Parts: sequence; structure tokens; C-alpha cells
Amino acid sequence: MTDTSQRIREGIAVVTGAGAGLGRELCRTLIAEDIRVAGIGRNPEQSTAVATELGDGFMPVTADVSDPEAVARAFEDITATLGAPTILINNAAVYPRRDILDETPESFMQSVNINLGGVFYCCHAVLPGMVERGYGRIVNLSTFAHIAPAPTAAAYSVTKGAAQTLTKSLIADLADRFPDIVINDWIPGALKTRMGIPDGIEPAEAAKWGVRLALWHDPMLTGRLFDQDTEFLEPISLKRKILNKITGKKRIPLRLS
Repeated sequence: MTDTSQRIREGIAVVTGAGAGLGRELCRTLIAEDIRVAGIGRNPEQSTAVATELGDGFMPVTADVSDPEAVARAFEDITATLGAPTILINNAAVYPRRDILDETPESFMQSVNINLGGVFYCCHAVLPGMVERGYGRIVNLSTFAHIAPAPTAAAYSVTKGAAQTLTKSLIADLADRFPDIVINDWIPGALKTRMGIPDGIEPAEAAKWGVRLALWHDPMLTGRLFDQDTEFLEPISLKRKILNKITGKKRIPLRLS
């Protein structure tokens, strides 16, 4: 383990959408790794319940990630109470399952402000400290929904696809100057949660992959997309396939388990 990786672990992890589902399990798994965690959630009762369950090392923070001022205050409180965050896991999202004919400008923009705005606001709040120190770790939760949108998923698909573009934009601006601020997307898969499906992946299992990724601090990870526990490799051209066969070169996807 490098010195920077150790400093990442000795810092503070912030998880959004921490009141239930995967967010709650990410907090639990980080605490089990002896990481101090601040969990941001909209519901104060849920936040209190998580704090009671997880005990020492966990700080509940009630804030709506769609409100940039609330996000700024939340990170100020976290820094003042626990210290400067070194890890950010942007987990908060909504999936309203609304037919496009039932969407209104207000309902659509609510999804935009949470699923895209929340990611930006949290990154905007945490990045100055990471830039000052020269290192940090950001994991943005993502999906493949934007590739082939399902019915009643317009707002979700559009906003999650835009969030992937935001990740790429952060990297375009920061990677050359701050290679130790490691940023990438992670798709946890279809989960057995309120937003997911009845026979989906148990959130506790997915949280193990997410925490392994968040604690893996290596500049080579920047920009890489992970699908569940395996790196997702973009399809390559026929020409590249033939060349790889001739040269014997083959990209092996990275694994989290």
C-alpha cells in the first residue's frame, strides 16, 4: 500500500443516499474497514436510524443533494466535525418510473437536480480540499440505462447518462494536473432495493465491490468503468481484434473480487 493510499484510508469517506439500500450498506462496509464515514441523506429519521445502528465512526448528515447550498453546508459541517473528506461516493439518485406523457417540466428537472446536480454539487464541494492536498478518491454510481432507455425511464436514463459525461469532464479538467485524484464510474447492477428489482443483487454484496473500488487508490483507475465487480471494456474494432491476435496482446479486465 502506498503512502497516499494509506492517507486515503485515514481520511473521511462521504456517501450520499446513505439512509437506505446500497448507500446504507456502503456506509456499513466502510465502517467495517475502520474508515470514518459521513452519510448524507434527505430523511432525518433514516439518518438517525443508520447512526444508531453503525455507532462510532459514523456521522449522519441531513441534506438534500439537489440543493447546492445545503450540500455546501453539509460538507462544511463534515470537515469541521470529522475532517476533510478524502473519499466521495456519489450514490444518491431517484428513479421515478414515470411515462414521458406524465412528466412535467418540474418533475423532470427534479430528477436532473438529484441525479446530475447532486453529483456535481458534491464534487464541487469536495474537490477544493482534494486539490489542495493533491489526492482524493471519487466514485460516481452509474448505469447502462442511457444506452437503451426502458419505458417510463426517460428522466432516469437521461440524467444518469449525463452524469457519466460529467465524470469524463471532471477527468478531462483534472487528470493531467492532479493524477492522484482518482475518479471513475461504477455500475453496481440491478439491486434488490426499492429502486431495483425483487430478485436483484443483495445491496450488502454490491457494497463490498463498491468499497473495494473506493479504497483502491491508483491513477490507472481514472476513467475506467466498472460493472458490478469487473471492469467494463468498450468493444473494439475488427481491425484491433486482428492486431491483438497477431501480437498476442489482450486487455484483461480488472476485478474487484
